[in-house]
Amino acid sequence: MRVELKGKVDEIMSHIPFGYTIQNGRAVVNEEEAVMIEKLFEAYLSGLSLTEAAQKAGIKRYHTSIARMLADKRYVKDKFYPPIISRDTFEKAQLERRRRAEALGRIYEHKGNEKKCLNFRFHASIPDKQYDDPFKQAEYAYSLIKSESSGKKSRGDWKKFLKI
Repeated sequence: MRVELKGKVDEIMSHIPFGYTIQNGRAVVNEEEAVMIEKLFEAYLSGLSLTEAAQKAGIKRYHTSIARMLADKRYVKDKFYPPIISRDTFEKAQLERRRRAEALGRIYEHKGNEKKCLNFRFHASIPDKQYDDPFKQAEYAYSLIKSESSGKKSRGDWKKFLKI
C-alpha cells in the first residue's frame, strides 16, 4: 500500500513499519503494536533469540523480519515516525546484535591487504581451422589463447577451469 504524505510532494512511503498507522497523512504510533515492539527489544536484550523474543512479545514474524525490526532506526525517531523506543535501548540492541554475530563468526572485516581483482590479459590468434562439432571448435579456440603475463599458451588450463 502506498500512502502519499500530506504536504510532501515526491515523498511517498511504500511500507508502513510494524507499530505505526497512517492517520490524516501522518504516521501515528499504534499503541498495541508499540507495546509489542518494546517487549521485543526487552526480550532480545534479556538474552532470548530473535524467534523467542518475538514469541514472547506476541509478534508472529520470521526471524529475518524480526532482525530487520531490531535494526530499524524509525523506532527511535525519524522525520516521519514518532519514537517508540529510547535511543539507549536501540543502541544496546545494536551492540547485542553485533556481539552475537561476532560470537557466531558472522562478521566479515575486510583486511585491506586482500586483492579484490586479479588483472589478466589474454590474446588469441585467429583460428585457421573450422570444425563442425562446436565442442571441438571451442577446444581448438581455447588452445589458441595466450596469457600476456607469462607469454605461454594456456593449453589444458581451461579444462581445469571448466571442470571438464
